[in-house]
Amino acid sequence: MKKMISFVIPCYGSENTIEGVIDEIHEIQKVHQEYNYEIILVNDSSPDKVWEVIVKLCDNNDNIIGIDLTRNFGQHAALLAGYRLSKGDVVVSLDDDGQIAVEDTYKLVEELKNGYDVVYGKYRHKKHSLYRNLGSKFAKWMGVHLMSIPKEFEGSSFYAAKKYIIDTMNEYQNAYVYLPGLVFRATDKVGSVFVGHRKREIGSSGYTFPKLVSLWINGATTFSIKPLRISTLFGFITACVGLIYSIIVLIKKIINPYVVEGWSSMMAVTLVLCGVILIVLGMMGEYVGRLYMSANREPQYVIRQTVDHNKKQDDSEGKFDIERT
Repeated sequence: MKKMISFVIPCYGSENTIEGVIDEIHEIQKVHQEYNYEIILVNDSSPDKVWEVIVKLCDNNDNIIGIDLTRNFGQHAALLAGYRLSKGDVVVSLDDDGQIAVEDTYKLVEELKNGYDVVYGKYRHKKHSLYRNLGSKFAKWMGVHLMSIPKEFEGSSFYAAKKYIIDTMNEYQNAYVYLPGLVFRATDKVGSVFVGHRKREIGSSGYTFPKLVSLWINGATTFSIKPLRISTLFGFITACVGLIYSIIVLIKKIINPYVVEGWSSMMAVTLVLCGVILIVLGMMGEYVGRLYMSANREPQYVIRQTVDHNKKQDDSEGKFDIERT
């Protein structure tokens, strides 16, 4: 019996590129007919007409499943929505913008046979914009120092994972999704291979700077308590500096009782201390707020409609298959 590969692709702003990605997948599967395959396209509330394109693709190919989310939940949540519908022995995640060299998919699949549970594609030369490349470097730094991810790890949005790893990731119920954290929580057998990366020909990245910051916060606060420890250490260091400064002021006063008190320096120290306190309180509030949202069962995503012609559905007008997760 043939093994199956599931391609999961979150779609946002890709009305003009997603068909090209699907065509590439079809072409490589003509070469690798030893695998069955399915393609799961997740519309993350894209502002363009990508959902109409997805429905057309589903109508023309029974191997394609379409998922329509009610609002923009983010790339990682959209991927998780696709994972939960996947049936493949191997699940491959990739982007919808045409920058990924889809023909390198089987480099990842073959590398899985060397004992890895997850294999990432890594790029010799990224064709992203400057701020995206800087964002990737910061995400790597955050992963290494806050989440104990190995320094040699080179991640990307193009990776292949074995089914049992995906099943483990699917058990995650927290509203704040950060997939690298889920991967390294499940396994340490993570590899990487070099793959091609192209220049973006159409459109622009859906990752704005605020979205990148939100993603970093998800990773830092959901899978690590190190930010709290750093805040504690920062507070301790600030208190020590304040104590030393107080001793210096006291000594100066003893040596010269007529020295004029420095109101400017006092105000500066007060402002610094207040700033430190607010930063620590803000960090604690972030954790508490996320606990509150999780306790209230904030959904990771909400599915408005699923198009899967391999399943019987009620196709009457205005009828939606609504799923809440």
